[in-house]
Amino acid sequence: MAAINNDWLAAIGGEFKKPYYRELYNFVVEEYKTHVVYPDSEDIFNALHLTPLKDVKVVILGQDPYHNVGQAHGLSFSVKPGVEIPPSLENIYKELESDLGLYYPDNGNLEKWAKQGVLLLNTVLTVRAHSPQSHQGKGWENFTDAIISAVNKEDRPIVFILWGSPARKKKAMLNNPKHLVLEAPHPSPLSAYRGFFGSRPFSKANDFLKANGATPIDWQIENIGG
Repeated sequence: MAAINNDWLAAIGGEFKKPYYRELYNFVVEEYKTHVVYPDSEDIFNALHLTPLKDVKVVILGQDPYHNVGQAHGLSFSVKPGVEIPPSLENIYKELESDLGLYYPDNGNLEKWAKQGVLLLNTVLTVRAHSPQSHQGKGWENFTDAIISAVNKEDRPIVFILWGSPARKKKAMLNNPKHLVLEAPHPSPLSAYRGFFGSRPFSKANDFLKANGATPIDWQIENIGG
């Protein structure tokens, strides 16, 4: 696992010394030795590497990483360039199109969002290939709750976007009145038509940021062509 070396270390570094994390670390190391696991081990903490705590403006919570070949790279809902856009991200792009009039891009790489302060955090950071939710209940949830708690404590306006019931359960942790919490069904094809479409999270997030003197997010993912 790649080490965390930015300001997240001061905020959540204490987690590394806790018994649950030692067990989690041993479990994850053994999984990488004996199975195919996603994302690549050096990408596990990409969300933290690309979005320092001091820069977080928006948090988008996912569940566990994509579990098919070459998809996951440590950012929730994002896939590497050249990889087919997954159905949930297709629906996110459809909502962006109707919410902000953005064009539908030819790739699913959301690093541009991360570099602007959108923390793309899965609640579980690893998964065994082709076996969704296989690393749930092993300790990642404790670790990512510590991340969510650290963001909640920040003394500036931040938007939390919670899609689907596992993410929405985290609302109980978000008790800082400076923040905005947006909830909706998950963008997966199973639930997107139950209220995800038309929820307009992107314009609501930007309106909130602008109203509080922060630079809004440029949500347009550009085409890479080829």
